[in-house]
Formats: sequence, structure tokens, C-alpha cells
Amino acid sequence: MSTPLFRHPFGVEAFFKNSLVLAYTAPRAQLISKLPPYLELDTFDDDLGFIAAAFVDTRELRPRGFPSWLGRDFLLAGYRIFVRYRDARGRTLRGLYILRSETDRWQMRILGNIFTSYRYNRIPLSMSSGERSITVSSPNGLFVEALIPHSGDNPPLPENSPFPSWKSARRYSGPLPFTFSFDPRRSEMAIVQGVRQGWEPRPVLITRADIPTIQVLGFTETTLANAFVVSDIPYSWKAARIERLPHRATSLRKDLSDDTGSELEDEYA
Repeated sequence: MSTPLFRHPFGVEAFFKNSLVLAYTAPRAQLISKLPPYLELDTFDDDLGFIAAAFVDTRELRPRGFPSWLGRDFLLAGYRIFVRYRDARGRTLRGLYILRSETDRWQMRILGNIFTSYRYNRIPLSMSSGERSITVSSPNGLFVEALIPHSGDNPPLPENSPFPSWKSARRYSGPLPFTFSFDPRRSEMAIVQGVRQGWEPRPVLITRADIPTIQVLGFTETTLANAFVVSDIPYSWKAARIERLPHRATSLRKDLSDDTGSELEDEYA
């Protein structure tokens, strides 16, 4: 991943028809084992970490600034861990570390792996939506069904969710403002910032969720913590900001355990 093309060299924009994100708790040791140096778990109550599975019906995806008619439509699935990162300016940034991405198009798999480090795989993927439901499926055993409540109504939280309310759960509804990629050979972190408009995640009721990729990634004993959907919104990503990192990862991890005096960047541009 050390070639310049893997470093997110330009911005991207798209339109999200639907973005459905399910967040799961997972054993802390399993989550930490997947993270590169310099990234820390973004925890709830200083204890629980989360992995999210996101399914997005993406329209008109294209380099930022290009006309929409040059864009392409894709279905995307992404598996990511909620993390924090202390940047060179002393700010603590909330964001996501992507473990694996999936798409229904070979074109997206090829270009995604040329220009990003998001680990794209191509799988048969379908996503359908009705007035009050969204269904995601694949022949590999993936099947997710979400019911969307009427406006102003909230479904019950998932059974055994650690969150006391949907308000607290919303802090763990991806995507977050930043996405991080670490290049160990260069000792560099690529920071990609998302830009949103009209982002209002709505809680949904998950009636079925079979997501084999979570087990393939090595996560066991997961518990559904929340699920949100957003619909019909523009979304874009800026070109990456690259930071050269110190070589002593352990000392930075120690610094990250104490956020005293740092600025927590928790909002989008």
C-alpha cells in the first residue's frame, strides 16, 4: 500500500439512496488485535468497543468536482471498527478503521483497490427498499432485513444492547467524520474526512441479520447494539491528509489513553 495511488489522492462524491448500518459489540481483545499502531478503540463507558456492518446503495459515485452524469452506481458493504486517533495537531479524532469492503461491481473492486486501502472484494450483492423496509442479501449467506418506523417513532433497542437510549446509541452510527489507513512501511497515517448534508440517522428494527463476513473476520460473541438508516442524501470525501508518525507506537498509545488537553473532533465539516 505504499504506492501513491493507494493514498486516496482525490476527493470523491456520491449520492446515498440508502445507507443501513448495524453496530455490534465484540470482545475487546478481538477488536484491538485488528487495529494497527496509533489507533485506539472508541469505547462506550470506557469499556465496550464496536464493529459496524454498513450496506449502502450508492448512486453517481465519481471524483469530486466531476458532473453527476459521469458517476456510477454501486452497492457497497463495509466492515469497520470505531476508533480514535491523536493527530499531529493534538486533536483526538473519532472515526473508522476499515477491515474489509465488498461491492457488486468488478469496476468498483478494481478502482477501489487502486486508489484506496479499503480492501475491496467483489460479491453478488442485492439491496431493495420499500416504503417501510430495507433488505440486503447475497448468495454467500448474507441476509439483513430492517423495518423503518413511521416518522417520529422509535423501535425498541436491540435485545441486550448496551445503550440506555437511542440518543446515546446515535454516537455509534456510522459513518463518522474520519476514516484512517495506516502504511507500516512509510509509518504514515492517511486521514480521509467525510462531508455530509442533512444527515439524520433513523433507528430501525432489525428482524433478521445473518452477516457471515463478521465471523470470517474473526469476531465471535457479537451482540447487536444499534441499527440506523439514512436515505436520499449527498455525501463526499476529501482527499487524504497524510501524517508522518513517530516510530514508537507504544508511547503514542499511552498518550491516547489520556485525552486531557486535547480537542475531540466529533463533527463533520
